Amino acid sequence: MTKLARVMPTYEYECQKCHHRFEVFQRITEPPKKTCPQCKGRVKRLLGTGAGLLFKGSGFYITDYRKPGYQQAAKSESSAAKSDTSPAKAENAPSATTSSKPAGGKD
Repeated sequence: MTKLARVMPTYEYECQKCHHRFEVFQRITEPPKKTCPQCKGRVKRLLGTGAGLLFKGSGFYITDYRKPGYQQAAKSESSAAKSDTSPAKAENAPSATTSSKPAGGKD
């Protein structure tokens, strides 16, 4: 890929007459193409999905800008929740045993 192709967007066109699809590297300020390179029919510029956008590094999430006090409180809350494994909670849980009666209710 040439250096020029990397800095200009790619536009995709489709011919209304022969349905030929082609891509053109154009500046944003250039007018759209009007004719097909194969049959000279009218073309329509298609909406493309564009290139994928990948954010690398810090500073892209709201949590990256939180104050240190907030971050410390969040850490202490999460560590307190992890260490809170009291046996009382296990006693209140429903038992896994089932009744010996069938679900239909007939004996």
